[in-house]
Amino acid sequence: MTLITSISGIRGTLGGLPGESLTPPDVVKYACAYGAWLLETQATPKVVIGRDARPSGPMIAGLVRESLRMMGISVIDLGLSTTPTVEMAVVFEQAGGGIILTASHNPGNWNALKLLNASGEFISAQDGARILELAASGNFPFVESKKMGSLKEDSKALGKHIKAILALPEVDVEAIKARNFRVMVDAVNSSGGIAVPMLLEALGVNQVEKLYCEPTGQFPHNPEPLPENLTVISSEIQKGKYDLGIVVDPDVDRLVFINEDGSMFGEEYTLVAVADYVLGFNPGNTVSNLSSTRALQDVTEKHGHTYTAAAVGEVNVVARMKATQAVIGGEGNGGVIYPALHYGRDALVGIALFLTHLAKKGMSASRLRASYPSYHISKNKIELTPTTDVDLILKQVQQKYAKQPINLEDGVRIEFDKTWVHLRRSNTEPIIRIYAEADSRTTADALAGKIIQDIKELLVK
Repeated sequence: MTLITSISGIRGTLGGLPGESLTPPDVVKYACAYGAWLLETQATPKVVIGRDARPSGPMIAGLVRESLRMMGISVIDLGLSTTPTVEMAVVFEQAGGGIILTASHNPGNWNALKLLNASGEFISAQDGARILELAASGNFPFVESKKMGSLKEDSKALGKHIKAILALPEVDVEAIKARNFRVMVDAVNSSGGIAVPMLLEALGVNQVEKLYCEPTGQFPHNPEPLPENLTVISSEIQKGKYDLGIVVDPDVDRLVFINEDGSMFGEEYTLVAVADYVLGFNPGNTVSNLSSTRALQDVTEKHGHTYTAAAVGEVNVVARMKATQAVIGGEGNGGVIYPALHYGRDALVGIALFLTHLAKKGMSASRLRASYPSYHISKNKIELTPTTDVDLILKQVQQKYAKQPINLEDGVRIEFDKTWVHLRRSNTEPIIRIYAEADSRTTADALAGKIIQDIKELLVK
C-alpha cells in the first residue's frame, strides 16, 4: 500500500491502514487541513471540487465535500469533471480554491487530492508545506450544524470551459469544419469520454469514433498515454480512414495525437506543434521543463523568440512562464498550458489549437510531424539502495562533466551541443531518473547508458 504526501497534493492506493494508504481517515484529515488553510486567509471561503471516473471517486468526493462543509466552507461540486475544468471553475465561481480528485495517469486503484489556490492554479510549495503542517496538528475548527457550509452541484462547468475555448481568437471553428476531419478518441473510460466528444462537436467535427469513452473508471489499458499503451487505437486507425487519433489521460490534462497511418505524433511534440501555431498567431516566449524535447526551443527561435527551461512540475513551469511572459508553455508529457485561457495543463484547449493548426496547414498529421526537428528521448532510471547518498552521486557526475554546460536547477542537466542528459532524484523512492535526448534513438540510448555506467562505477568506489 502507498500514501504519498507532498506539497502538491495527497496521492495513494486504496485499502490498507490509515497513514499507509489513501484510507477514509486520511482523506478527511487532508481535506480538513486544506480547509483550515483556507480559513486562515478567508472569512467565508468556498471550494470547487471535481473528480475523474475512478470507482473510488464518489466515495472520496463525499468525504471531502462533507468534511469541508462541517468546517463552515461552502462547496461547489462539479461531479464528473476534468482537471482543467475544475481549475477554470475556481475562477468562474470566485472560489477560494479547488480540489481535484484524480490520480492522473496512475492505475485505477490509486486516487489523489490535487489542491488549487484561488487563481485555479496548483498551490505553492509554501502553502503546501503549511497544509501538511496543519494535517500533522489535527487542529481543525468544525462548526455546529446550523453553520455548515452550503452545497451546490454544478453540471454546467464543462460547457462554460468549452465556450471559453471557442471564444479564443486563435480557435478557427470554420477552418476545422471545412476540413471535415474524421477522428478516433481514446479517453480510457474516464471523464474525457464526455469532455472530448463534446468539444469536438462544438468545433464542428462530426465524424468521431469513440474508443473507451464510457466513463466507468474501468481503464482498459494502462492510463498513461505512452505508445506501448496505445496499441489498440493505433491498430484501429491503421484499419480505417481516419485523419487523426486523440488520446487523453483520466483527468484530461495530458494530450497525445496519433497520425492518420497509426504512427505516433509523439507526446513530446504535442506542445511543439501547438506552440508553432500559437507563435505564428501571438508572438512571444515559451517555457517547458528541463526533461522536455529541445524541439520547442528550435521552433521558438525559428519564430524569433526566447525559450526558457523550468524545473519539472507544472507549478514550476507556470512560475517561469509568468516570469518570462511566455505566451505558451507546458511539459513534454503532452501537457499544454495556454495562459490566454488559464495557467494549467489543458488537453481540451490543446485539441482546439492543434485542429486549427492542422486545418490551416492543409496537410496530414504525419506530414505536420515531419516538418519539425526530429529528436528522440531515452527515458531510464537506476534503482539505488535506501542508504545511497543520491546527492553525492549527482555531485560526482556533475564534477566529471564540469567542462560541459550544466544546469543545476532541478538535478543535473548536462548539455552536449544539441544533445543533453538530465538526472533527477525521485522524491519518493531511492531512484535516479535519467533522460537523454539526441537526433537518433541509438545516440540517446548510448548517452543514457554512458551516464548509467558512470553512476554504477561511482557506487562501487
